[in-house]
Amino acid sequence: MFNRRIRVLAPRAIDANKYTHGVVGVIAGSDEYPGAGLLCVGGARRGGAGYINYLFTEKRVADLVIGSYPDVVLLDSISESKANAWVIGPGAPKLPKRFSLPTTKFVVLDADAVNMASKSKAEFTVITPHEGEFKSMGYVVEHPNDRIPLALKAARELGVFVVLKGFNTVIATPGGLTLVESSGGSELATAGTGDILAGFIGSMLASWNPDNEGAVLEVLIKAARAHAFAGKRAYRAKRSLVATDLLDSLARVVL
Repeated sequence: MFNRRIRVLAPRAIDANKYTHGVVGVIAGSDEYPGAGLLCVGGARRGGAGYINYLFTEKRVADLVIGSYPDVVLLDSISESKANAWVIGPGAPKLPKRFSLPTTKFVVLDADAVNMASKSKAEFTVITPHEGEFKSMGYVVEHPNDRIPLALKAARELGVFVVLKGFNTVIATPGGLTLVESSGGSELATAGTGDILAGFIGSMLASWNPDNEGAVLEVLIKAARAHAFAGKRAYRAKRSLVATDLLDSLARVVL
C-alpha cells in the first residue's frame, strides 16, 4: 500500500469562509463525454477551493454533476459567478454562442480548449495538453527529448503556463522556467485522469491565489505531484486503476 501523504493544500485561516478560500468555476463535459464533467468537478472538489460553480451547458451532464456532488452550485452564465479561477474544456463542453474566455485571475484550459490560449485575458493562464492536443496547437513532439524545449517554446510564445502531461510531465512558465514532475507513471494512462488534474489545478489556484510566476509554478508542481502520488496509491491498492479510483485516492494523499 502507498501510504505517503503530501502537504499541498492551502492553509485555512481560523476565520475563513467558503468565499475567502477561493471559488472555482468549471465548464466541462458534454452529451458525448458526460463523465469528463463529473471527473473534472470531482478533481476541483479536492483542490481546496471553498466554493465550486458548474456552468450549465447540457442537462445530462448537469444532472450527473449535481446528482453526485450536491455541494456544487449550478450557474446559467459566467457572469453569475464570483470565481477567481475557471477550468474549461475537459470533455468538449458545448460552449455558449459567442463564447469568450472569462476575465478572471486564473484560467485553466484543457482538451480542445487549449487552442483558445492566445485569446485568454486572464492574469495567469494554464494549459494542460497531452501530446495529441499539443500537436493540434502546432507543437509536434517527435522524440521524448522534444518535450521540454517545446513546452518552453509554447509557454513563451503564448504567454501561458504549460503542463504537458505524460511520462515525465513538463511544467513551463512564460518567463522561461521549466520543471519535470517524474513521480507519475503509466498507471495514470487511462481515460479521465487528465480531466481530474485540470479540475484539481483550477481549485488549487483558486485557494492558494498566487500572485507571481514563481508562486503559480509552485502550485502547479504541488498539483502534479499530488496527482501522481494519488495514482500510485490507487494502483498499488487495486492494480487496475480507473479514473474514479484516482478521485478517491486523491482525497487520501493530500494534506
